[in-house]
Amino acid sequence: MYDFIEGRLVELDPISATVQTGGFGYSVNISLNTFTALQPFLGVEKLCKLYLHHVVREDAQLFYGFFEKRERSLFRLLISVSGVGAGTARMILSALSAEDLQKAIAESNVNTLKNVKGIGLKTAQRIIVDLKDKIGAAASADNPQLLQGNASKNEALSALVNLGFAKTLVEKVIDRIAAAKPSASVEEMIKEALKSI
Repeated sequence: MYDFIEGRLVELDPISATVQTGGFGYSVNISLNTFTALQPFLGVEKLCKLYLHHVVREDAQLFYGFFEKRERSLFRLLISVSGVGAGTARMILSALSAEDLQKAIAESNVNTLKNVKGIGLKTAQRIIVDLKDKIGAAASADNPQLLQGNASKNEALSALVNLGFAKTLVEKVIDRIAAAKPSASVEEMIKEALKSI
């Protein structure tokens, strides 16, 4: 299993990058977000690093590369959804940032996903249904700060529900507070929520 490639960026276009290392040039499929992140590395001696996903088909072996581990985790989750292939997953990650994709799935925002070329209503709904519970775990694995934020959100939510507030109402309020102040402690979230409920 290939985890990453590190080398000199010798060619770059919006859909692929060629990374030279060990006397070989590796062609890697990329998203537009990774394309933007790689531009400072083109034509300089500074080494770039891409996190890889390796696809083996009967007729080809392909590398998909990502500037951030989180983007690769999201790519892997997307291709686990029935009807979403590597090309479609790359299209989604080109149209949406990792943050926007996570937010769209977490908030069941079908319209955001439908705005991506090639994604219809049924596919957008399937992505949300299949990934809503997984998206927080994947993001947390690559971002410990996000894990802390999710733990605080869950604890604040549980406390408010135990105080007798409706879960659906509390979820919306807590999500809004967490989006405005991701580093808020459990106590801060509860205090802010009590002002809004």
